[in-house]
Amino acid sequence: MEGKNVFEARSLCEINDFSIEERKYLFEKTRILKRAFETNDTKTMDGFRIGDKDFGIYEVFLENSTRTKESFRNAANFQQVKVEELDTSTSSINKGESYADTFHMLGGFHNSVFIVRSKVEGLCRWLEIDSRHYSERNHLNYHISFVNAGDGKHEHPTQELLDEFSFLEDNGFDYSHLHVALIGDLFHGRTVHSKADGLKLFDHVKVDLVAPPELAMPDNYVEEMRENGFEIRSFGSIEEYLSQPDISTTWYFTRPQLERMGEQVLEKMDQLRCAITFRKEFMDKLKPGTHFYHPLPRHKEHPTIPTFLDDTPLNGWERQAINGMYVRITLLSLIGGKIGGDFVPPAEKPAPEEKPYIVEVDLSGKSGKQKDYSEGVHPIRNGIVIDHIARGDSPSEIRDHMRLICRVLHLDDLKGGDWISQGHSGETTYKGIIFRPDAPELDHKMVKRLAAVAPGCTLNIIKDSKVVKKYRLYMPPRIYNFDDLQCTNDACISHPSQNEGVPAMFYRTEDGKFRCAYCGKTHSYKEIWKKN
Repeated sequence: MEGKNVFEARSLCEINDFSIEERKYLFEKTRILKRAFETNDTKTMDGFRIGDKDFGIYEVFLENSTRTKESFRNAANFQQVKVEELDTSTSSINKGESYADTFHMLGGFHNSVFIVRSKVEGLCRWLEIDSRHYSERNHLNYHISFVNAGDGKHEHPTQELLDEFSFLEDNGFDYSHLHVALIGDLFHGRTVHSKADGLKLFDHVKVDLVAPPELAMPDNYVEEMRENGFEIRSFGSIEEYLSQPDISTTWYFTRPQLERMGEQVLEKMDQLRCAITFRKEFMDKLKPGTHFYHPLPRHKEHPTIPTFLDDTPLNGWERQAINGMYVRITLLSLIGGKIGGDFVPPAEKPAPEEKPYIVEVDLSGKSGKQKDYSEGVHPIRNGIVIDHIARGDSPSEIRDHMRLICRVLHLDDLKGGDWISQGHSGETTYKGIIFRPDAPELDHKMVKRLAAVAPGCTLNIIKDSKVVKKYRLYMPPRIYNFDDLQCTNDACISHPSQNEGVPAMFYRTEDGKFRCAYCGKTHSYKEIWKKN
């Protein structure tokens, strides 16, 4: 007996929205569908069709696309449902209408799935969140799903799905390992950015990054790959890569995205192209069974995979493009609830217990005497003292950070001061101290803000010259609902320059940073606050 279909009405905003087990199921269904197409097995194909004329799939391509758009269009038409397209050339989106208003209107017309491509990063995630409230307010009896067809430099999760499926075909559907070379414009290429998490599908992953420094993979994605256990190597050119013996048989090329580059990089374009373009002289250095992939299109004048390779066994990119329709048909079938009811999710592992980030120190058994501060800091009778600020930073960095803390906690209008100290005798590192005589005790919201802006500090509540409460503060797992938070990525849907009124929201990473919930950009705890 089939249980609840966990895929129905789901969104795919980032590749991590589908678990590894869910992707493996999707790929197995795609194998079945592809065989059905190849053998003209219409009965099997019909088992994938949603076949409901009232089920609406809407393409909204706010950025130009041919392959992704047409691949999705054919996948949607296969479903025998209502398929629509927003004409962005005449849409009010180009006249200043908010994204939320546009999608609310279209969602209210009984459209269930939106396929969205945009330069605005994190747009689908915001629409997914906002549409839940819209559906509740208007008593809609269906949920609206969003599929990210590429958002800026962030991700392209459906491309990642078809890439993974293509790799698996050449890997005998062996999930135990993958050794892949990522070549080209790794800085701007959202298809390779999706691989930072997408390749967790394989048990052991080795990634060779082949790009000159100007086109190198951004550090946050490299760090994410390392956190996921990938073995990472870097090379400045194909020639350098081929000069060593451990060469992959899976090569994934991306094109230099000239439209996204500055003048200084463009001046070196010929040199950069040379570093990431395959040449005939490299043929003898390839291993047997090598396949080349490319999300397409290739540049007609300067293709990184030259056309003389089209009729060789290296050509995996054409099959890769064809696989896009099969994968997207399967994805829409899952979201539409046509298939997926037989998928049994693995038992959920209990979430690790979240350690508290505000820890009150037990003062019982202590004398409660006045805290002994380091040189230059005089005891106060009543008020608050924030100690151990930015421990280990330079004095100038600590001063800058204390100014930020005072602004975030609204301490600037109170009397008191701040101090740079080396602590007690024998200590060699600097720390900051903020003291505010007669300041009121901070409420929980303010203590949470302090934990976010100064993790590692201690907060002391002083009354009658005694420490009556003491807290040790650590980085919160989430930070949101504060008006002065801001993602620094101006392409993010939450950035003020987008004028969408999207509240910033961050999650703590394993390495002690904050990751934007929309665009994925990582920040230090000092960087997430508005400048004024």
